[in-house]
Amino acid sequence: MNMTSFKLKSLESLVGHQFKKPEVLKQALTHASVERSSWNVYERLEFLGDRVLGLVIAQTLLHRFPEEREGQISRRYAQLVRRESLAIVAHKINFGNYLLISAGEEAAGARESITILSDALEAVIGALYLDGGLNAAEKFILEHWGPLLELDQEPPLDSKTALQEWAQRRQFDLPRYAVISQAGPAHSPKFIIEVSLGNFQPQRGSGTSKRQAEQMAAKLLFDHARRVSEC
Repeated sequence: MNMTSFKLKSLESLVGHQFKKPEVLKQALTHASVERSSWNVYERLEFLGDRVLGLVIAQTLLHRFPEEREGQISRRYAQLVRRESLAIVAHKINFGNYLLISAGEEAAGARESITILSDALEAVIGALYLDGGLNAAEKFILEHWGPLLELDQEPPLDSKTALQEWAQRRQFDLPRYAVISQAGPAHSPKFIIEVSLGNFQPQRGSGTSKRQAEQMAAKLLFDHARRVSEC
């Protein structure tokens, strides 16, 4: 058994599904650095897996929180399907070890890239759906997203929303976000975002995505603005 076959068999055990078409799972793990044809890499399955994950999470939240309004459910949903949550699941199951990538990308840290891990994990969800139907995908999602569902008993309020609502209650203009810089390779970029609000000192946040950097900047400004306002 070669290394690729070994990885596929090991991952089948991890996801709890024996693939009738192993080539579908292989495609879900294949990075563009090792395959010339765009038809045989994970991007197309990622597109499908993103929708399947969204469907399962949305249905689960509606069933689990029947008394909550749409806005509360939406905040929970956004928290669970975001790239960072996918990366948490990927790291927990050592998903990076199963990726089929070139030596160059591996040396550049691709197996730890939040972007690559989250995209490929969505592709595996898409592969599960294609090969085993919704039940196979749902079983995997509920098993590995279950702990994340337990973390927040109250609907989460992300930092950007918290800052915006705080500003609106005090009749400030809306916060303004600006990209200060973007650096790093495509699979592991680093963004620096600055947010400003009224006469408060602008704050900067960094992250591997614009959203992550904006959230960090918003949290810093929210904390700063509340401290200043209380003085």
